[in-house]
Amino acid sequence: EGNDLYIEMSEGGVLDKTVLVFGQMNEPPGARQRVGLTALTFAEYFRDEENQDVLLFVDNIFRFTQAGSEVSALLGRMPSAVGYQPNLSTEMGALQERITSTKRGSITSVQAIYVPADDLTDPAPATAFAHLDATTVLSRSLAELGIYPAVDPLDSTSRILDPQIIGEEHYKVARGVQSVLQRYKDLQDIIAILGMDELSEDDKMVVARARKIQRFLSQPFHVAEAFTGAPGKYVKLKDTVRSFKEILDGKYDHLPEQAFYMVGPIEEVIAKAEKMGVKV
Repeated sequence: EGNDLYIEMSEGGVLDKTVLVFGQMNEPPGARQRVGLTALTFAEYFRDEENQDVLLFVDNIFRFTQAGSEVSALLGRMPSAVGYQPNLSTEMGALQERITSTKRGSITSVQAIYVPADDLTDPAPATAFAHLDATTVLSRSLAELGIYPAVDPLDSTSRILDPQIIGEEHYKVARGVQSVLQRYKDLQDIIAILGMDELSEDDKMVVARARKIQRFLSQPFHVAEAFTGAPGKYVKLKDTVRSFKEILDGKYDHLPEQAFYMVGPIEEVIAKAEKMGVKV
């Protein structure tokens, strides 16, 4: 895996601007625990001494917690919740709180986080989440539906989802989308037991819009073109906000949900629906 990354970065021409720090799983836990701190020290050097803006990738921050837990057991410490080390929050803070900006430069970190048993309340991921400005949570259930990127818009968070930062319209549309998806999630047990016919007309409309929103959140990847054969799509932010606002307002209630799957802007949805024989 590390060798593949090295080759890819070499071919991409970014190796001369990159520092790679590896800690293999067959190494002692003490050495693995130091990998993240070592990489962070490199990042701090480039920030403070070279006045650079640094991008720090961590894959996987759970391994830092896991190594700390093994070290704690070797030291004979009494385990805390779910068997983790009692000083978990202190160790995580010692790493995460060093990732910051100064007048000379900045460090921005992107971290992969393994979630044991898909439990977001597990102490390991929950402790890491507390330090992050934004979290992008991937959902197995969305992946099973073939919706990619399989990002869960209900569990994912961002501190800048604030009307004073992103604007009133963007904020209202984002919250509106979350509200519709949450209502759909609440209704799924009823639908599974009694079926759609037992829902009120308002709930049926919510379900229909939620399913369209789910599929419209899918997007063809540029990086996946070689595997899917479908060209990647890029949609501007203002077009995305406008499209979801129109879906929430019911402008596209007459279009089939299949038309919203794996397309770019809303105009492509309309064109796809026309090809399916729907009168737009």
